[in-house]
Amino acid sequence: MIDFVRPLLFLDVDGPLIPFGPTWHGRPDRVPPPVPDTGNPLLARVEPADGPRLAALPCELVWATTWQDDANETIAPLLGLPDLPVVDIPEHDDGDVPGGPHGKAPLLVDWAAGRPFAWVDDEIAEADRAWVAVHHPERALLYRVDPGRGLTDADFAALDAWLRGP
Repeated sequence: MIDFVRPLLFLDVDGPLIPFGPTWHGRPDRVPPPVPDTGNPLLARVEPADGPRLAALPCELVWATTWQDDANETIAPLLGLPDLPVVDIPEHDDGDVPGGPHGKAPLLVDWAAGRPFAWVDDEIAEADRAWVAVHHPERALLYRVDPGRGLTDADFAALDAWLRGP
């Protein structure tokens, strides 16, 4: 019997789940979430329908955001998600080296501990892909989301296809 290990999906908040920038207009059928009084007006941009779509993906969801545990306290309830594991990512990431990988890349590879993973973020670059390809023995998808749009139908389809892949 084969022991199937579900891939991880490391999920950033700002950009993928909270779109920002002048190009964001929301989805046509969008119903804004009831936003807690946190002083962050961008929380109104969270798309509640993304929660069930994320939960339906064949993976283990993990927060990979400088929101840290605040993602479970603020974002998860807006999406209808349970508390998720959280990768410890410093708010001011000193791990970034100009021209090198994002400081998250080594943290996620360590956290994955050899498991296949997808990383959804708006700050992924070629240096991250190259670094992960050398340092991670399993499949990895580094999926960049347009921060002006957030996660789209096409993004969900691409993630689902990759997560179900070989």
